[in-house]
Order: sequence, then structure tokens, then C-alpha cells
Amino acid sequence: MSREVDRLRTLVRVFDELIRIPGTNVRVGLDPLMGILPGGDAIGGVFAAWTIIVAGRLGAPPAVIARMLLNVLTDTLIGSIPLAGDLFDVGYKANRRNVELLEQYLRSPGRARASSRLVVGLAILILIVMVAGAIALAAWLTRQVISLF
Repeated sequence: MSREVDRLRTLVRVFDELIRIPGTNVRVGLDPLMGILPGGDAIGGVFAAWTIIVAGRLGAPPAVIARMLLNVLTDTLIGSIPLAGDLFDVGYKANRRNVELLEQYLRSPGRARASSRLVVGLAILILIVMVAGAIALAAWLTRQVISLF
């Protein structure tokens, strides 16, 4: 692998796996701890963005990049929920997932591309269903409100 991937692995250890919680096999890093501080999530976001930029420079295809973005989006959306989001950060580890995706791509580009396309396709399908459901719900609520008058 490259020096850049080695640097990413080191940062993943710091952000996701620095300390083992005594009596468990669970490891935490600075990411969930920084989430408690105002603006701390922004530092984690910079690292997540850098990981994706490195993946792009190393030639990762759009499907792999999209899957990495999906990991960051999931981490950001759920991680923004006070307290519950910080607990989610302990288990989800988007940075670790993204570096593993990059390493998988570098080892076996075809397989990484295919699995990423599947995940991204499912995410798009879920998004379409959610949007359609929201539109249907809005239409139904509108009809209910109109029928009151």
C-alpha cells in the first residue's frame, strides 16, 4: 500500500481506536470524545473529507467514493443527535470503514467497485422510497386539512 494509506490507518487509530474501554473489547478514539465539544465534529469531518480525497487521488471509482460519502453522511446525521450520536460514533466508525473500503479497492478493484455499486444502489432506492413516502404523506395530510374546511 502507499504511504498515504499508512497515514490514514494511523489517523484511524487515533480517531476511532485509541483507547480500549476497560473490561470490554470496545475501542474508542478522539472522534466520539470530540463530538461532545462544540465544533469537535467539524474536525472529524475534515479527517473524513481528507480520507475521501486520498481515495480519489489513488484512483478509487465513483461507486467507492459514493459509498465512502454514504458512510460519512450516516455518521454525520446520526452523530449529530445529542448523546445518542456520540454513542453511535463509538460503534459505527465511519473512518475505519472508509479506510477499509480504500484498502479493499487497492487490493481488488473489481470486487470493491461491484460491492460499492450494490450498496450505493440500495441507498438510492431507499432514498427514492423515502421521498415518495414523504410526498404521499404530504398529499394525504393536505387532503385531510382541506377536508376540514
